[in-house]
Amino acid sequence: MIGIIFDMDGVIYRGNRPIEGAREVVECLKKKEIPFLFLTNNSTKTPEMYREKLLSMGIDVPAERIITSGLATRLYMDRHMEPGKIFVIGGKGLHEEMEKLNWETVSPEDCREGKWREIRHVVVGLDPGLTYEKLKYGTLAIRNGASFIGTNPDTTYPAEEGLYPGAGAIIASLKASTEKEPLIIGKPNEPVYEIAKEKMGRVDEIWMVGDRLDTDIAFAKRFGMKAIMVLTGVSTPEDVKNSPFKPDLILPSVKELLDYLRVVE
Repeated sequence: MIGIIFDMDGVIYRGNRPIEGAREVVECLKKKEIPFLFLTNNSTKTPEMYREKLLSMGIDVPAERIITSGLATRLYMDRHMEPGKIFVIGGKGLHEEMEKLNWETVSPEDCREGKWREIRHVVVGLDPGLTYEKLKYGTLAIRNGASFIGTNPDTTYPAEEGLYPGAGAIIASLKASTEKEPLIIGKPNEPVYEIAKEKMGRVDEIWMVGDRLDTDIAFAKRFGMKAIMVLTGVSTPEDVKNSPFKPDLILPSVKELLDYLRVVE
């Protein structure tokens, strides 16, 4: 039996616009009882928030079938790190995931009173409300010995107008100001793979469907999955020529995956 992992931004939708055929693919998987997961490096929403977004597009996926880099970061920290105060640079979804740890989060307002010295972990994801103040206190805390954790390495993400700055761009700023390397949780790294593998259950083969060579396709190749790249997001056929990560299959969009699913028993 196969199992399928889908990236979301640029594969299932672009911004708030669904990709043609995405709903039909999900319905086909349900009908054939093929296990699947949605795995996004975007940490701005929780799985529950993503479920609501997908429902607004007519795509019905249970929250437990959705993994975000924020969720993966929380699970990794809970399993492998010592509790301590957290400073979060990220969106609402990442803040909510960190609050579930019950380790206490430190706000920029707290930092103004000198509490940045008490921070044990700095967790960085995509932050639509990024300010210089957040970068400043993140830098001070990391230089003071706090761990530096990045949800994902994506330097951009696809939206309606084009490519926007991603979490990786924010992480790069902190790397430059702290001279420290972060622990990156999301694709193409092992922490998120372990969680996806656990949620997928027992399958004989996994297909990874994504739009980015440096995250989705690299992730598939690193962990022995079939790498399927769609052209509705970031990477292009021209990019493939210059990349060390070669997809096994390139499709115009997720819609064309239906042709392959119809012959799967």
